[in-house]
Amino acid sequence: MVRAILEGVAFSLRDSIEIFREMKVPIGTIRLGGGGARSALWRQIQADVYGLPVEIVEAEEGAAYGAALLAGVGCKVWASVDEACDRVVRVASRAEPDLKAAALMNGNYEVFRALYPALRTLRERNERSMNAR
Repeated sequence: MVRAILEGVAFSLRDSIEIFREMKVPIGTIRLGGGGARSALWRQIQADVYGLPVEIVEAEEGAAYGAALLAGVGCKVWASVDEACDRVVRVASRAEPDLKAAALMNGNYEVFRALYPALRTLRERNERSMNAR
């Protein structure tokens, strides 16, 4: 059950990655930070669902660390966000997608994409029915 939840969340996040791909924004790796990134299973599921390497950064502060980098760019410590990341963000480890698992996840993602709107319609119909009572 837990794995199904993790895969569902990763499929939902992949929707965002697909938008970037449609916009022709190049994505070479995904970087994770924070408590969830400590889970080897979660990292591997994401690598397999996205079909991309997943890097775990050393800084565990996540949002606060990113805010500090943005502040540094704003204060002209670095010329750009890319420069700030290149200078201070360190990768602790990396998870590569497993080709067999990634192929399976691609198929499962297509099922997810087909089911999501259908289930939303059913939920809305059920809510209307409950409200009518």
